[in-house]
Amino acid sequence: MIALHDITFGYEGRRVLTGVDLEVEEGEFVLLAGPTGSGKSTLLGVVTGLVPTYTGGTLRGDVTWEGESILHQPARERAGRVGFVGQNPAAWFVTDTVEEELAYAMEQLGLPPATMRRRVEDTLDLLGIADLRHRDLRTLSGGEQQRVAIGSVLTMHPRLLVLDEPTSALDPTAAEDVLATLTRLVHDLGVSVLVAEHRIERVVPFADRMVLLRGDGSVEVDVPQVVLERSPIAPPLVDLGRAAGWSPLPLTVREARRRAASLRTPLRDALTHVATTPVDAQAPVGAPVLAARRLRVAHGQVPVLDGVDVALHRGQVTALMGRNGAGKSTLLWALQGRLGRSAGIVDHAGRDPHALPADERRRLTGMVPQTAADLLYLETVAQECEAADAAAGERGTCRGLLDRLAPGITPETHPRDLSEGQKLALAVAVVLTTRPEVLLLDEPTRGLDYPGKEALSRILRDLAAEGHAVMVATHDVEFVALTCDRVVVLADGEVVSDGPTREVVAQSPSFAPQVTKVLGAPWLKVCEVTRALEAVGA
Repeated sequence: MIALHDITFGYEGRRVLTGVDLEVEEGEFVLLAGPTGSGKSTLLGVVTGLVPTYTGGTLRGDVTWEGESILHQPARERAGRVGFVGQNPAAWFVTDTVEEELAYAMEQLGLPPATMRRRVEDTLDLLGIADLRHRDLRTLSGGEQQRVAIGSVLTMHPRLLVLDEPTSALDPTAAEDVLATLTRLVHDLGVSVLVAEHRIERVVPFADRMVLLRGDGSVEVDVPQVVLERSPIAPPLVDLGRAAGWSPLPLTVREARRRAASLRTPLRDALTHVATTPVDAQAPVGAPVLAARRLRVAHGQVPVLDGVDVALHRGQVTALMGRNGAGKSTLLWALQGRLGRSAGIVDHAGRDPHALPADERRRLTGMVPQTAADLLYLETVAQECEAADAAAGERGTCRGLLDRLAPGITPETHPRDLSEGQKLALAVAVVLTTRPEVLLLDEPTRGLDYPGKEALSRILRDLAAEGHAVMVATHDVEFVALTCDRVVVLADGEVVSDGPTREVVAQSPSFAPQVTKVLGAPWLKVCEVTRALEAVGA
């Protein structure tokens, strides 16, 4: 249907894509994966026509639609064939309500009112959002916003749907709903879907083919099992299959469970006879460095947090989890002090953060928000790093942290030209450079590949070992299993669970990592399984 022929793209002195050949067939679900900053969003932009028109740079090669070149066809003329949903759906909304948003694009195309009305109704039913028809877009959860964004594109009846990180900001349940919707479009309507995603574990079970974009700008295309067989970027389920010697590699929890019988006996022996058990961090000792008691925060008359008690201790990494809209970001900002409260106490070593000057708050508590670009304001990456080093009184620290999280970023690059994952990595490095007493991070793994997540995990564990307190609000259950000592779960503004990571995630089908779903408690991570098997010689 649509094909890319020898696509090469880059800016002066920097190559992004090199000789890319790719064809997406009708009714096909294609997953695009690759390291942070490898050019995934750029490749999607070539497909949609946004690159190079709105990005600059030099594009060579050809893009064809059913054999006809559309390389020079602008994005607005491709919109009837190719629908695009970006990383942040809310940033693309142009109206106030769901129904208006679904109709907006058709209004721009000048479609008859009767056609518009019929398509809106069809789309509401198809996506299961008829009950949201009159809702204000600002009141929707992340998963609801994502489905509305997809619907606003579907009303134009595109034959190819292109999505950039559609599940990165969604809780596990909302992500499953969105992916089920995309699968239904492929199977029932014959729509082709091209998805760029870092959380491969969520998407790969649905994909017909996988495109791995390498760091040199070239691609490998095949069925997921073949690509993942050789890929250094793989979800925990695939790593578990490699450790167990399974072939072909499992792509779903169900497939892995069927093969896991061979592992259960040696793992049970490791637990009972060899005393090889997963190790948890010691329980915190002493008073918390930052605590909230009976915390209540409201937006207008609507309570967002209601009676929340939470404590952060030195030497501990705490995960903050919950559905989209549960109040996680609100809690982080209330703990940092920027956001006031209507009741309750926030205590940072005897001080109220909200009563402190902004500069002093930032020195005590570092905050990395969801929109990482809010922290980046200078002209180059080098200037951002130098400013962070100057504030901390150290040289080279920020650049060293950045290279651990997202290596290979050119110092002269403007921060706005970075990928979303690279922006996030730079913002995290800037905040970490000052080594604040307490560190709060809101969805810090969005846009990071698996090596980047592992590097961030090591950095946070090192900070905890040095006596810092860390809280991470995230939907990334695999990162929580890898990094966190404790999990606090919010629901409707209240704490519904608070305890050791191994205990909390084992009790929750939604928040359990893949290894736990396959092998059960107490196993969280592939490395634990590998060590246990080695201990019993299996």
